[in-house]
Amino acid sequence: MAAKLSGLQRKEELAGYLFILPNLIGFLVFLVFPILAAVYLTFTEWELSSAPAFTGLANFRAMIGDDIFLKAFGNTFYYAFVAVPTGVFLAFVVALGVNRPMRGVFAFRLIYFLPHVTLTVAAAIVWAWIYHPEFGIINYLLSLIGIQGPNWLFNSKSAMPALIIMSNWKGIGYAMLIFLAGLQGVPAELYEAAVMDGANGWYRLVKITIPMLSPTTFFVLTTSFIGAFQGFDQFYIMTNGGPSFATTTLVLHIFNNGFRYFKMGYASSMAFVLFLCILFITLIQWTSARTWVHGFTQD
Repeated sequence: MAAKLSGLQRKEELAGYLFILPNLIGFLVFLVFPILAAVYLTFTEWELSSAPAFTGLANFRAMIGDDIFLKAFGNTFYYAFVAVPTGVFLAFVVALGVNRPMRGVFAFRLIYFLPHVTLTVAAAIVWAWIYHPEFGIINYLLSLIGIQGPNWLFNSKSAMPALIIMSNWKGIGYAMLIFLAGLQGVPAELYEAAVMDGANGWYRLVKITIPMLSPTTFFVLTTSFIGAFQGFDQFYIMTNGGPSFATTTLVLHIFNNGFRYFKMGYASSMAFVLFLCILFITLIQWTSARTWVHGFTQD
């Protein structure tokens, strides 16, 4: 009997392994292997036309003298540390607004969320037209009040802010939805007790809403920074990194070196640096979370 049971168990285990085998193969082929290959290519020179040649740390030394890489590095940090805080703040404000019991609130939530599900390529094309110096709607509206609008995407001073505005418009809906879920999870008893104690709206916001939403804020900030450091689509479509590399990000520079100049080894090295940057920022957020995130533990 025991032998029969053990045989049945082995068949069930085998069936289980067979069920997960397709996903396991996909995980190994499309995730694990590319990561290991990229780490190996980091220390090589490979231009696709010949076999990879081991060069040690030469790619990392080349980055120090690569002015475009240094520019892209600064642009990426500038974009992330401006777009993320402003985007998170705006999403929080919008979430507060659409969390009120009013007529048509579902329609407002839908309107704010729609940009998130819009293809970035399509949104970038539309926003490129909006920013057009002659036919764009922004400069047209500015002309009505006697202001000559700038050449938004072709001016090194205005190109990055213009892309930040577009990115926040695109991403605010997702963050708003997360904040909205967090707001609806705050116990109503806390607000009722605060009202009975005579607390005004500002006090309830600062002492109840914001602290109770700190886990949600932590999640939104972390995921937003990870996404911002990987910004590519809108930069590639709207400016292609210009003018004068003012909007060239690390991912765009990696793409150019890997798929335009076929410097796969150098591109892999920059991708590794990008990974370290994202890891560093994430670890800083994680270690600082215990000082401001409600109920956070590192166990």
